[in-house]
Amino acid sequence: MTALSVDLLDRLVPEQAETIFVGYSGGVDSHVLLHLCASKSAYRDKVVAVYVHHGLQAEADAWSLHCRQVAEALGVGFRELRVDARPKKRQSPEEAARIARYTALAELVLQHDVLLVAQHNEDQLETVLLQLFRGSGVAGLAAMPECMPFGQGVLLRPLLGEDKRNIVGYAESHGLAWVEDPSNQAVDYDRNFLRNTIIPLLKQRWPAIAKTVSRSARHCAEAAGLLDDLAGSLLADVCGQQDRSLAIDRLLSLDKSRRALVLRHWFQLNGLKPPGEKILRSIMSEVIGARADADPEIQCQGRMIKRFRGRLYCISRNLLLQDKTQPWPQDSNIIRRSNGYRLRLIAAETGIPVGIWRHAEVTVRVRQGGETLELPGRQGRHDLKKLFQELSVPPWLRPVVPLIYLNGQLAAVAGFYLARQFYSAGGEPCYRIEWEPDE
Repeated sequence: MTALSVDLLDRLVPEQAETIFVGYSGGVDSHVLLHLCASKSAYRDKVVAVYVHHGLQAEADAWSLHCRQVAEALGVGFRELRVDARPKKRQSPEEAARIARYTALAELVLQHDVLLVAQHNEDQLETVLLQLFRGSGVAGLAAMPECMPFGQGVLLRPLLGEDKRNIVGYAESHGLAWVEDPSNQAVDYDRNFLRNTIIPLLKQRWPAIAKTVSRSARHCAEAAGLLDDLAGSLLADVCGQQDRSLAIDRLLSLDKSRRALVLRHWFQLNGLKPPGEKILRSIMSEVIGARADADPEIQCQGRMIKRFRGRLYCISRNLLLQDKTQPWPQDSNIIRRSNGYRLRLIAAETGIPVGIWRHAEVTVRVRQGGETLELPGRQGRHDLKKLFQELSVPPWLRPVVPLIYLNGQLAAVAGFYLARQFYSAGGEPCYRIEWEPDE
């Protein structure tokens, strides 16, 4: 058994770290991690122990007090974060608590801060097994990384390569007192069932299983990194930069495995969880493989996957809600729409003259039908419907494109067109209007 030392921290914690937050539940693992941090004088003034109060256990208040007292005795800072960990529909209590906990912690970690958490190699073993039972690929089997971006800073797991017995041995040798959460014995939860029932049996047969499976997780992490690089390269050749749509012909030119890799990476690019095999099959058969005259659609994770003119789109349903007429205040360069978009004025050499804009009553509307406008450099008036067709603007987007009116006249179609009578290319200060999701 190898003794734990502060060298575990020195290897990971950057010298320029401003605040070293330690996730501290009061249990033995996090107590040992906090004790290690406090044992180094260079860290002590930077360390803040953070207890997340989930409100799920009757003992939670007492645990919070215990954690505060331990932090004070060690001479480090203390924070308590209270969260609502009640599970939502179709969400397990474990998942709800984890999401609530990490969401609160992420808001705490600013640039140049680090968060240390106390997972060890048996926690990694549990995570790999859970991912395996869920049918995960190499990214899931990579389990927990030792270092990852978090909040505005970094999350570190200094004990990830350590055995549980080393951690308990350190605690006992230093006379540490820790709390035991009785819910850890409840085998109703998957992780507890593995920890209390399955893994002890596995360790009887393979005593070093936590260490060897952790090594497998590192191999999977390396493989996942290579696949991410490949997916990024393939996606760059298939994906549009502005609307993140995929060129279907280029997607179909890839073999099946690369096609699935690109689609999974595309989901992540759109802020979604990677799709399972069932969703991938539905995209290929029900959307891409639909009749040429069909308007196919599948729904997934609050998004719609649709096809239009040879391209595949991932669309948030909220962004397709029509908004109401809205004034644009003269003192604002940005206004936000209730459907999740924003409009922003951009200084430009050509566009709507600043003087005209500032002396006009500006109103934002959506299409009513029959709108026309004259365009710079083109003859006559043009029906907006036909202009959208020229640009291959998807039909579902056309009703929500904001129309900008100056003193009751249509001056701009946000993100697409400026009307001739409001357009200047004469070198005077101008505005252009940017329209984008408010992310």
